[in-house]
Amino acid sequence: MKDVANRFAAKVFNLTTMRQRLPKDTYKEMLRCIADGKRLDIAVANIVANAMKDWAIEQGATHFTHWFQPMTGITAEKHDSFISPDGNGGVIMEFSGKELVRGESDASSFPSGGLRSTFEARGYTAWDPTSFAFIKDTVLYIPTAFCSFGGEALDMKTPLLRSMEAINRQISRVLKLFGHENVTPITTVGAEQEYFLVDQGMVDAREDLMLTGRTLLGAKPPKGQELDDHYFGVIKPRVQAFMQELNDELWQLGILAKTEHNEVAPAQHELAPIFTTTNISVDHNQLTMELMRKVAHRHGMVCLLHEKPFNCVNGSGKHNNWSISTSEGVNLLDPGATPFENAQFLLFLCAVIQAVDDYQDLLRISVATAGNDHRLGANEAPPAVISMFLGDELTEVLEAIEHDAPYGGHDKEQLKIGVDVLPRIPRDSTDRNRTSPFAFTGNKFEFRSPGSSQSIAKPNIVINTAVAESLRQFADALEGAEDFTQALHDLIRDTVKAHKRILFNGNGYDNHWPEEAQRRGLMNLRTTPEALAHLLDKKNVALFERHGVFSAAELRSRYEILLQNYVKVIHIEAETMMDMVSRNILPAVSAFSAKLCDNAKVKAEVAGVACGYEKARCREISRHTDTIYAIYSTLGEAMHHADSAEDTLERAMRYKDDVIGAMNALREACDACEAMIPNEQWPYPSYTDILFSVK
Repeated sequence: MKDVANRFAAKVFNLTTMRQRLPKDTYKEMLRCIADGKRLDIAVANIVANAMKDWAIEQGATHFTHWFQPMTGITAEKHDSFISPDGNGGVIMEFSGKELVRGESDASSFPSGGLRSTFEARGYTAWDPTSFAFIKDTVLYIPTAFCSFGGEALDMKTPLLRSMEAINRQISRVLKLFGHENVTPITTVGAEQEYFLVDQGMVDAREDLMLTGRTLLGAKPPKGQELDDHYFGVIKPRVQAFMQELNDELWQLGILAKTEHNEVAPAQHELAPIFTTTNISVDHNQLTMELMRKVAHRHGMVCLLHEKPFNCVNGSGKHNNWSISTSEGVNLLDPGATPFENAQFLLFLCAVIQAVDDYQDLLRISVATAGNDHRLGANEAPPAVISMFLGDELTEVLEAIEHDAPYGGHDKEQLKIGVDVLPRIPRDSTDRNRTSPFAFTGNKFEFRSPGSSQSIAKPNIVINTAVAESLRQFADALEGAEDFTQALHDLIRDTVKAHKRILFNGNGYDNHWPEEAQRRGLMNLRTTPEALAHLLDKKNVALFERHGVFSAAELRSRYEILLQNYVKVIHIEAETMMDMVSRNILPAVSAFSAKLCDNAKVKAEVAGVACGYEKARCREISRHTDTIYAIYSTLGEAMHHADSAEDTLERAMRYKDDVIGAMNALREACDACEAMIPNEQWPYPSYTDILFSVK
C-alpha cells in the first residue's frame, strides 16, 4: 500500500474529517460531546448527520447501519439506504440527526437471559460518538450501544461505557488529592490477537472445523512445534500477502495495526495494535477479527480464531494490555522520576493489586468460555489461578514499605512515602513472566488470560469496575485526612499487607503452584461452570450495582447467557463428533479391518504364510472399533442425561463432567485408529495436511 500516511483512517469520520466538514461551532459541540459524554442537541445532530452522509456518499456508501455488539460476542448490523422518495417518482439522499443518534432494532432473537420475553421485540441503538463512524464496503457504520425498551443493557458496549465512567470518576477523585484539577482520565487498551491460517480446502474437508472452529479428532503429527522453528520465522508468501491486504484494510479504518509475526505453533500468527481508548480498542478488535476472516477467504485460506483448534500444539489467546492515563498524555502507571510521582504511582498500583485480589473470581469469569477452558493452564497460557507479577524491584519496594524497612536496591534508608529517600523505580527492571495471568510490564498491565475469539469488552468491564472500587475506597480514606502523607503511607502499607497473597513472581506452570495458591487462599476455577457459579456472589452483584455498571437483573441475564452458551457450544461439538464417527470413521475402520482380513485369507490360502501383520493389526483395529462404538453410545447417553437437568448450572456441570469426558475418550480411540490406517483410507485430512497446508 502506497502513501500510508494519507490513506490512514481515510474511511473514518474522525476529528480531522469533522474539522474539515463541520461548521466551527458544530465542531466545538462535537468535541464537547466526546469529552463530556453529553448528548447533542437535535439541531446540531442534524448538521453532523448531513455532513456525515455527504462524506459517506462521496466515499461510495449507499447505506448506513447502527453497528452494535449484542451478547453473542460478535457484532450485529441492519443496513438502511440513504434514499427517500422525492414526490416526483425519484429519490433524494437523506440522513437525519434522529437517525444518527438513535435507531430501533428487533431485539427478539438476540440473547437476553430472561431480561425480556420473546414477544417483547423492541430494542434501541444509541450512537457512541466517542467511537468514530466508518465506511466498510458501501455502508456507513455508526458504533452504537444496544438496550431494551425498558433501558436494560442488551450488549457489551453499554456496560463497558458505564465501567469507563465509573473508573474515570474515581481516578479524578484520587488525582485531585495530588493537586491535579480538571484532568480527564482515560483507560487505554491494546489487544494482541493470535490466530491460525489454514488452507480453505482443508477446512472444507472437515466437518468439525466448519461447524465448531476446532478439530474434534486428529492424531498427533510427527512434527509440531518442537523445534521452535516457526516462532518469529520467515513469513510464508501466502501469509505475507494476507497480512499486507489486512493491514491495508485495517489502516484505512484507522486501526493502529503495528506488529505482525509467526507465533509458536505451525500455521499460527499474531497481530498487535498500538494502544487506544478502551471502547475504541474493543470496536477495533471486533473489526480486526471480522476482517481477518474476510481477507483470509480472499486468499484461499481460513482464519481460525478458536482458542484450541489443534490438540497437539499451542492454542491462541488475546493479551489485553490495560493502562490508565490522562488526556494530557500522562501515564498513571508509569513509575515516574520523582518521589511525589512515585507516591501517586504506588497508590494506583495498589488499587490494581487490591482489585485483582478482591475480584479474582470475576477476572476468571471474564475469560470463561468452553474454548478457553482447553487453553488455560495447558503450559501454553496462564493457569486458571489468577495472580499478579510485578517483578523483583517493585516487589522489593512494596515489601520495604510493608515492613517499614530499608530498601535494599538503593541507599539503605527507611522508605517513607512522600520523602526524598523513595527511589526512582525503573520501568523495565525485570524480565517478563509469560506464565502470569496479570503481569506489570513497565507502564501497563498485561492480562494474558482472554481467549482469541472473545470480545475484550468483558475483561475490561471487570478490570475497570474492580479498580474503580479500590480507588473509591482509597479516596474515601484519604479525603479529609489530617496528615495526607502519613495517611497515604499507611494506606499503601496496609493494602500491601492485606493483598500480597495475589503477588507471585514465580513459574505459573510449576506443578506446586496450585498447591501454594490454595494455601494462600486463591481460587482455582479450572472450568467455565466452576467460575460462573460465582458470578452472582453477593460481593460481585454489590460491586456492579454500586458503580452503576450492571443491575442485578442485567448480571443475572449474563449468568444465564454464559451458561447456556457453554452448554450449546459443547452440545454442537458432541453432535458434530458423533456425526463424524458414525458416518465416516466407523465405516472407514471397519472397511480397512475387513480388507486386512481378506488379505490375510488370500495370503494364507495361496502362499501359506503366517500373515502376522494383518492378523495383529486387524485385532488391534477391531478392539479400537468396539471401543469407539461403545463410547459413541455412552456419549449419546451423557448428552441426554445432561440435557435433562432443569437448572442451567447443573446442566453445564454435567456437560463438563460427563459429556466432555466421553468426548475425550472417543477422541483417544479414534486418534489411535487414525495412526494405523493409510492416509488415503482415512476420511479426513490429517494434522500434517492441515498445519502445513499454507506455503
